[in-house]
Amino acid sequence: MAFYLQRWIKICLFNLLLVATIGVILRYKIAFSLPFIDQKHLLHGHSHFAFTGWITQSLMVLLVVYIANKKGENIFKKYRFILNANLFTAFGMLVTFPVQGYGAYSITFSTLSIFVSYAFAIMYWKDLNTISEKNIVAWWFKAAVVLNAFASLGAFGLAFMRIEKIIHQNWYLAAEYFYLHFQYNGWFFFACMGLISSKVSIDARPVILNRIFILFAAAVLPAYFLSTLWMPIPLWVYLLVIAAAIAQILGWIYMVGIIKKQAFTLNKTMPVIAKWLLIFSAVALSIKLLLQLGSTIPSLSDLAFGFRPIVIGYLHLVLLGIITLFILGYMFAVKSILINKRSITGTGIFAVGIIINEVFLMTQGVAALNYITIPFINEALLIAAIIMFTGLLILVTNQKIKK
Repeated sequence: MAFYLQRWIKICLFNLLLVATIGVILRYKIAFSLPFIDQKHLLHGHSHFAFTGWITQSLMVLLVVYIANKKGENIFKKYRFILNANLFTAFGMLVTFPVQGYGAYSITFSTLSIFVSYAFAIMYWKDLNTISEKNIVAWWFKAAVVLNAFASLGAFGLAFMRIEKIIHQNWYLAAEYFYLHFQYNGWFFFACMGLISSKVSIDARPVILNRIFILFAAAVLPAYFLSTLWMPIPLWVYLLVIAAAIAQILGWIYMVGIIKKQAFTLNKTMPVIAKWLLIFSAVALSIKLLLQLGSTIPSLSDLAFGFRPIVIGYLHLVLLGIITLFILGYMFAVKSILINKRSITGTGIFAVGIIINEVFLMTQGVAALNYITIPFINEALLIAAIIMFTGLLILVTNQKIKK
């Protein structure tokens, strides 16, 4: 299994490098002239490939590893077609979106990626049921693949409105946020929680682990309305949203308590670079959960969703600060990434780039609230993108596969 795992991890890291490369191009076009590139179309390719080619591909690989470790067999051959199909659709979107935006080919590839996620969900659910050892980890993973499929309703809603030429901004944004919410707060987050639970569940009380899952599972649906507070919603829905935000914070507090109790054991078995990446990811998640609770205040919600720089900063906090750093940290923790001075240096540079990027984005967002323009902010964000790209280039070129 080690050879197949190393190969897939290397592919995932290369995909992340491609995401960073496109990020540099996008930032360069904002700061300087690049007339032969359509910014909006390239942005669509960037975001779709980041979701499918980097995060989804990596999580699928890591979830397959969990099954393989439990069943004691090389199961990568069984999932080879699905993993390759997901990779194929990701590169299809990477090529077609920058060329035509939302067109026949790009929509075809994005639709195929959804069907691949359905196939993965069905196969993975069945394999989880064959594991004799039953624990909360399986429920995190089952919820993750179901929420991934559920998110596709938002994508199909967007496609329907485009085909029928229904121009209604609130409906369009509601469908878009539906897809995004159940991707990063559903599929991405629940898969990551399942992975971390698989490392701490042995010495943790099952009742506490179950409580954490119940809190997040109960909150995930009403938490969607945190993204739609700019729309008129009934009072009872608003109260549910507040309860969901509080439930997620309580669930995270319980999880942090479990991790703290096992800190000594985890420190002995975990590389230093993995520990720091997971700490940064945990801090970012804590910030995100507090921001969610703060957004339930109507005046703050109107400000947040009214300024694009704040929305972009929030999405980067989730996708880079929480999800990407966690995935890299977990890969280092299970030693699926080659650990040496160069890989540690490259990862460190990448992490610093994320922090710098987030600081600049949030500074730009806060300034936008007061209608203040920060000089050279676009050039500064370009530098942050180049730092992230440089770190990943060092990390990726340092990986080797040993058969």
